[in-house]
Amino acid sequence: MATKPATRISNPAEFGRVAVVMGGSSAEREVSLDSGRNVLAALKARGVDAHAIDGIPALLDALRAGHFARVFNILHGQHGGGEDGVLQGALESLKVPYTGSGVLGSALSMDKTRSKLVWQSLGLPTPKFVALPRGSDVHAAAARIGFPLIVKPACEGSSVGVTRVFEASQLDSAVDLAAKYPGDLLMETLIEGDELTVGILGREVLPSIHIVPKGAFYDYNAKYVAEDTQYLCPGLQGDAENELRALALDAFDALGCAGWGRVDVMRDRQGRNWLLEVNTAPGMTSHSLVPKAARVAGIDYEALCWRVLETSFREGA
Repeated sequence: MATKPATRISNPAEFGRVAVVMGGSSAEREVSLDSGRNVLAALKARGVDAHAIDGIPALLDALRAGHFARVFNILHGQHGGGEDGVLQGALESLKVPYTGSGVLGSALSMDKTRSKLVWQSLGLPTPKFVALPRGSDVHAAAARIGFPLIVKPACEGSSVGVTRVFEASQLDSAVDLAAKYPGDLLMETLIEGDELTVGILGREVLPSIHIVPKGAFYDYNAKYVAEDTQYLCPGLQGDAENELRALALDAFDALGCAGWGRVDVMRDRQGRNWLLEVNTAPGMTSHSLVPKAARVAGIDYEALCWRVLETSFREGA
């Protein structure tokens, strides 16, 4: 694993005036606002001249007016969520530095189908899947995948629109739910086993977390509301932990990601790891996973936010 780097920036004035962009107009708006408030408070506590901005239009207006030197992007999701490459492209055109992945890594990671195609082409393990453009024959797709399976929007996060389907009678309602969100759908094999996640900070791979929800799986409620979800960190031990963390970094690099992020994995009953998705602007709420893993690695919340902000200084910049 990569060794922990020294903090690159020592003086908060070096960051300049920082826009912490949050909220936006995606399905994950409320989570983003929660994350953003926490990040803003942490940066201010460390002496950073940080200010909240709600959404991409307000941010771009402020940047064109010269109000900010760089951007801490804690928007989540697509279509105004700032995690799909659109915001990154705008910031590149304005030559404004920002945290996290660039255009390609953000766009690929947001599209779960194309993420899986890249991993598949490189021989990285991901569950069997079928892309479902609008109007597809979902029952024919289910016959190819086999039950149990998962139906979800191809380009959403925070488990919105996700359904576990165990028999054909549940399929139509699962598709109806996923179809409420923009874009195509994705159907994939349901891997029964343990849910794990691995945070990445720069080139440092954080300890894995084994997520143990009280309910059947780690849904939106278990992520952001429930207080009875267990988080075991590190999630694995010894060689198994090292292999998982190496796989997570390979998956992150394969999609062209950079800066920081989180790789979600299922581990089946035979001990095989299966890549699900990469999040390029992970949650930073009180329930969120990257802060939990960072704490185990000796990085408190304020230091984590500082380290993420440092990712806005690209290598060689």
